[in-house]
Amino acid sequence: MSGHSKWKNIMHKKGKTDAQRAKVFTKIGREIMVCVKEGGADPSANGKLRDLIAKAKQNNVPNDNIERVIKKAAGESDKNHYETMVYEGYGPNGVAVIVEALTDNKNRTAGEVRHYFDKFGGNLGTSGCVSYLFTKKGIIILDNENGSLDEEKVMEDCMEAGAADFEFLDDSVELETDPNDCGAVREYLEGKGYQIISAEVEQVPSTYTVLEDPEHVRKMNLLLDHLEDNDDIQNVYHNWDQPEEEA
Repeated sequence: MSGHSKWKNIMHKKGKTDAQRAKVFTKIGREIMVCVKEGGADPSANGKLRDLIAKAKQNNVPNDNIERVIKKAAGESDKNHYETMVYEGYGPNGVAVIVEALTDNKNRTAGEVRHYFDKFGGNLGTSGCVSYLFTKKGIIILDNENGSLDEEKVMEDCMEAGAADFEFLDDSVELETDPNDCGAVREYLEGKGYQIISAEVEQVPSTYTVLEDPEHVRKMNLLLDHLEDNDDIQNVYHNWDQPEEEA
């Protein structure tokens, strides 16, 4: 498996403030609302909703909040209409960046995204300018903080679950799946008793860019911080090969 830096980002996010965690709750809630409107409010019939509920729980969103969002999205009184938008561009020194958004105002979101790129040493590009450098993959992270997982047993269960690959890290195991199999693999492994930290379809880069200039590093961190703090932006993927201390 070719490792990538997203898991470092997840670990970094764990230390964020309550206000930043509230933003995560808001973004997941928006995803759930769109999912319910597209596929219905019954998780047993809406696989994507099951995955989002699992994602919400992995991010410690209270069950009451999850149920409230689902009921609101299923009700006729909810007039919110969000569109999925994807932006591609370059950060400092040509770092490839993909931004996924759910917005009720495309012009506002596009303007804000362009502003962030311009302000922090990058530029927003056209559709397809960097996406060819990424491949969609299901990435599942298993908790192994106490080091109790047996590699042979994990390999056996991963193969039975339908995972394509796995890698033991310091305190976790990272699995790779076909994007369409991510939810099913997660459910299978949960049934086997594994603790799932994260299970999402991600854009995984095929090549990476190293930033040597401290100013490039500073601006890239600022670009990522501003993008992630924007309520309209759901996911940010990049091919910056971050040193651990920068993650």
